[in-house]
Amino acid sequence: MIQPVLLFPGQGSQEVGMGADIAAHSPAAAATFQQADDVLGFPLSKLCFEGPEDMLTDTINVQPALLTVSIAALRAVEEQLGHPIQAAAAAGHSLGEYSALVAAGALKFEDSLRLVRERGRLMKLAGERAPGGMAAIIALDTEKVVEICQQASRDDDGVVVIANDNCPGQVVISGNEGPLNRAMSLAKEAGARKVVRLAVSIAAHSPLMGSVQQEFASAVSQANIYPPKFPVIANITAQPLDTVEAIREELVGQLQNSVQWTRSMQYLIGQGHELFIEFGPGKVLAGLMKRIDRRFRKMPAVATWEDVQIVVEKLSQS
Repeated sequence: MIQPVLLFPGQGSQEVGMGADIAAHSPAAAATFQQADDVLGFPLSKLCFEGPEDMLTDTINVQPALLTVSIAALRAVEEQLGHPIQAAAAAGHSLGEYSALVAAGALKFEDSLRLVRERGRLMKLAGERAPGGMAAIIALDTEKVVEICQQASRDDDGVVVIANDNCPGQVVISGNEGPLNRAMSLAKEAGARKVVRLAVSIAAHSPLMGSVQQEFASAVSQANIYPPKFPVIANITAQPLDTVEAIREELVGQLQNSVQWTRSMQYLIGQGHELFIEFGPGKVLAGLMKRIDRRFRKMPAVATWEDVQIVVEKLSQS
């Protein structure tokens, strides 16, 4: 039997209506949304299913919302299988790392909800204290983008750094307004096919998150974390997190460090894994995987009830 690798998306994959289809058909998924509503003390499920979009995309709301949708999709598949998925490993993109830790039993769902709600609150606060932004650079070598970021960063008005190395030819940069704008111009001059400013008001995975790191470290230190039942691949190092202490260090360090998604997937592929499944809205990670390794261009992703049925059948046959 092939043991799958479970993948979970992060901020940016959200959409109004996410999870509604699965929750309507799966009691386990519906119970996951109800649990989130109860833990957080407001109707998160209604926000996921109906919006409004501006409230859903607010950092403080979207982080627990995406976590809930991903875990609801996972629970729906497990409910249909009649048992938990026997996974080989898991990985999550930025916020998705919390979903991966829940799947691996390292975090309880209710504890992860509180933690990502606080993470969202603090990241929003950091954005108010040190305004910045993010931009996607398409079709430029990562090494060239690193060089551009160094060139664009100045002591007088801040820095710009790589926030996400998503796949070959897609890198996201993050930083203060001046350096970010200079880096975007330099990337265009260097021949980037596309440079797109992202619709976010924070500079995630950059030094601009530093003002809240100590406060978030306190929240992480108080959270109940357990040894994972299977490897969870760290965003920062692209290596397995196999101890509680390593998980705590990763969650805190992730605020200011870049997401090494390309390296993480290459590590897992290099370990010989043959089946990857994404759980959550948007099917963003499935799209990235096509560019990382064409052999996985038909990677299954669970965003709808129909997807649940397809994945259950695939897992039953493997």
